[in-house]
Amino acid sequence: MNGATIGVLLIDDHVVVREGLRALLERQEGVTVVAEAGSVDDAVALDVRADVVVADLMLPDERGAEVVRRLKERHPDAAVLVLTMVDNPTDVQMCLAAGASGYLLKETASTELVDAVRRVAAGSDYLQPSLGAALARWRDTPGRVRARAIDDLSEREREVLRLIALGHTNAEIASMLFVSVRTVENHRASVMRKLGLRTRAELVRHANEAGVV
Repeated sequence: MNGATIGVLLIDDHVVVREGLRALLERQEGVTVVAEAGSVDDAVALDVRADVVVADLMLPDERGAEVVRRLKERHPDAAVLVLTMVDNPTDVQMCLAAGASGYLLKETASTELVDAVRRVAAGSDYLQPSLGAALARWRDTPGRVRARAIDDLSEREREVLRLIALGHTNAEIASMLFVSVRTVENHRASVMRKLGLRTRAELVRHANEAGVV
């Protein structure tokens, strides 16, 4: 942190939400909002230093764990605190795996948000208690959850998963499907989020187990 002051970067595509968060945080002693952004691209382009990045997961240019991944690339020393309406345990798991230090729902009390900001700024992790309980249950039954999630994949996501499992690179898949590499990367990130997986090896294993290949 910069001295005793916690610098916060706010990322949400709704201006009214950012205004409310700024008003709340700047009433707190030792907390200041250094910048705001309505998308990941806008946030990445900012020349600011933040101690905590408070970000939604549903943004115009990125969604889910990919938001966390890109923000951690741009601000490796900052703690990313997810503040969203997304309460799916799979999303929680993927965001934590991508480097998020905390995860809260937008329905949380303002006092809990402030506490979470201070705790992640100090180097601790923070997971809203109700989400922690749901995540624990999810981890106890990963096979059943992922089996259902396979059925929830779109036809294109299943095809990308099949080609990954067959050993093709993102560039090769893009060429085969006549799409951009970025589109393939987005499909892959979506598949990993829905299945609650973190690595290519896990994708290949579960694709084989589910009979996708």
